[in-house]
Amino acid sequence: MSTASAEQGVVEGVQTKLFIAGQWRDAAEGGTLPVEDPATGETLTEVADATLDDAKAALAAAHETFPEWRNTAPRERGDVLRRAYDAIMERQDDLALLMTLEMGKPLAESKAEIVYAANFFRWYSEEAVRIDGRYTVSENGAGRVLTMRQPVGPCLFITPWNFPLAMGTRKVGPAIAAGCTMVVKPAKQTPLSMLAMAQILEEAGLPGGVLNVVTASRSGSIMEPLIRDPRTRKLSFTGSTEIGKVLIEQSAEQVLRVSMELGGNAPFLIFEDADLDQAVEGALIAKMRNGGEACTSANRFHVAGEVADEFAEKLAARIGDLKVGRGTEPDVKVGPLIDDDQRGKVAELVDDAVGKGAKVLVGGEKLDGAGYFYRPTVVADVPQNARMLAEEIFGPVAPVKGFSSEDEAIAAANDTEYGLVAYVFTRDINRAFRVIEKLETGMVGLNQGIVSNAGAPFGGIKQSGYGREGGPEGLLEYLETKYVAMNI
Repeated sequence: MSTASAEQGVVEGVQTKLFIAGQWRDAAEGGTLPVEDPATGETLTEVADATLDDAKAALAAAHETFPEWRNTAPRERGDVLRRAYDAIMERQDDLALLMTLEMGKPLAESKAEIVYAANFFRWYSEEAVRIDGRYTVSENGAGRVLTMRQPVGPCLFITPWNFPLAMGTRKVGPAIAAGCTMVVKPAKQTPLSMLAMAQILEEAGLPGGVLNVVTASRSGSIMEPLIRDPRTRKLSFTGSTEIGKVLIEQSAEQVLRVSMELGGNAPFLIFEDADLDQAVEGALIAKMRNGGEACTSANRFHVAGEVADEFAEKLAARIGDLKVGRGTEPDVKVGPLIDDDQRGKVAELVDDAVGKGAKVLVGGEKLDGAGYFYRPTVVADVPQNARMLAEEIFGPVAPVKGFSSEDEAIAAANDTEYGLVAYVFTRDINRAFRVIEKLETGMVGLNQGIVSNAGAPFGGIKQSGYGREGGPEGLLEYLETKYVAMNI
């Protein structure tokens, strides 16, 4: 099969309608929205463009299905997830190609995300049967304390474009395991992976109405009324802090349970005793994974002064060798940015830093031709007033700035409104724990450039949000605790 035929085949294999109450249906007004290949700027296909009536129908389905689904045996809920996990793993090549076409990342990275995404279904298939409570004797001995955990209720999920499958399974998996129903609104740029996931869950035996997927060109106009609807009991959002704040305000009306995984500005600290080659390898993963379009992406490199120049040169040499191109091409390591707006922002941040005295060691320019490509970039001697140290870059740009002491490094790392993740490279175990305990982040990568793990709690503090996804903690986000005082 030719490459073009394979691409056409995986796109045509995905439903492009809304998934509501177990049925695939057109948008109420028949509207559609185009899905673009960011490597070429060409339209891959069109999907249904939901109206508010469609969204209300999806919430009604979740509300009506909840009483029955919450009482479904935990093993049955877990078995659905396990069958879905198996199906994703069997189809990982096609799902990876689909993801690359709509999002742009290289096929190898898409395949890694498919496995990562599937693992949330496997993890929560095993956790579904481990939802427990406790039974204890009251301190005065006259009664008993009983606690039980029960599903929160109908949930709303708003997922981003940068990890179009994993950010769905990370929410959907624990919700299904807990006995919740849901309405999912994927990003308009990358709806196909979520629609493919819905097809897989349907095939895996998930009852109609448990999962409802609405694709739409405008999120706010269809989601805000659902957030304010008394039938909704939880909201989970992954995206920018700016939008997250608006959603938090809207959710206050119904006092919703809220999980927010928001923006990041991850510091990457390298001390003078670190293994510099190991640090460079970790930096490549932390910076270049997903082309830098990740909330966990290393946003600024704070390096001990005596090794800062050597690190910057080594990193520039490695980054400069990365092949840029369409993600389906052989040996491509860096794909396009998601759209021209994002590429423009990245270019603007680099220009700002250079204008203030920073030095570009490699890259620093857009690529000519079709698609939204920006050359991987290392910027050294970045001044403190450069915008890229304060703003989330969300692109393949690595700013390097030196520090002179441990305290200075910690202060620089914490000098941000965000607090999602930090990375620390040192061979001194005492220093490692001193630094880790003082870092104002929800996660830390110690001598490694990746923290994502289906069995671990993912989330941040400060303006990076609250709540956790993944691990046992992620399941608790979908459960309420009920306490019973027993007189015996």
